[in-house]
Amino acid sequence: MVELFRRWPNDATVEAWFVERRWPDGVHCAHCGSANVQTGAKHKSMPYRCREKECGKRFSAKTGTVTEGSKLGFQVWMIATYLLSTSLKSVSSMKLHRDLNINQRSAWFLAHHLRVARTEREGAFAGSIEDDETYIGGRRVNMPKAKRKTLTGRGSVWKTVVARVKDRKTNRVTATVVPSTDAETLQGFIRDHAGEDAVIYTDEHGAYAGLGGEFEHEAVNRSVGEYVRGMAHTNGIESFWSMPKRAHKGTFHKFSPKHFDRYVQEFSGRHNARDWDTIDIMATIANGAVDKQLRYKDLIADNGLSTGARS
Repeated sequence: MVELFRRWPNDATVEAWFVERRWPDGVHCAHCGSANVQTGAKHKSMPYRCREKECGKRFSAKTGTVTEGSKLGFQVWMIATYLLSTSLKSVSSMKLHRDLNINQRSAWFLAHHLRVARTEREGAFAGSIEDDETYIGGRRVNMPKAKRKTLTGRGSVWKTVVARVKDRKTNRVTATVVPSTDAETLQGFIRDHAGEDAVIYTDEHGAYAGLGGEFEHEAVNRSVGEYVRGMAHTNGIESFWSMPKRAHKGTFHKFSPKHFDRYVQEFSGRHNARDWDTIDIMATIANGAVDKQLRYKDLIADNGLSTGARS
């Protein structure tokens, strides 16, 4: 934190750093991409203006990013980025609200913007790949009696399903929320993230049956106590979810299904960047903020998945 404030003591220094990251070859119009830009315009919030006749629009470093329209200063965004980059189990909106001296709603909104900036879907993995699915959610016994009565089935039917794969060579992972654990869903997820010559390692889940017709596929039978058979195991991908599950219990206490995938992307990104220097992680998030937007009305809109309290 000391180094953070020495390097960026105010909004101006953070803005200059972000501008350099966004436009390393000089400021370009955030609307049309032209390099013919007037800088230093005497405008309260839009210091740049495009000189192209077809455009002529004013813009700022925030234009066209997840920070567009935000009244929060650049330093607030930088501190929040630092906290989300260095906290292994993430940061709740209540802690951000206290640390940044902003209201909880703004902190919640800000955190989701940074999760969007961190989202980077991996392409196809080649080589050896571990695949698994997991369930995340609260315990049925802790639910209100009225809600328990509305739930049918046993086990994890009310929890959210997350599919994930790990490339053994690079240790990179990709994960996403999926609607079910049937063969069509899980095998489709594997096809989206496995190269043609990939070797797939899974457990004995019946949904993976038939993968051998497309890929080289081996499965361990954990139901009879087999967890490793030669190169066949899923220990690497299972260990990845220890941290998100601890965050679910200890930091957030719940993930609303509506916003669940953004939390998944946050922890995937944190895992993939775990060996990086903090400044490099923050720079990646800053770069990822460009050409991404998340409107508040879309964030709070009821799509039938939200379960109430904000995390």
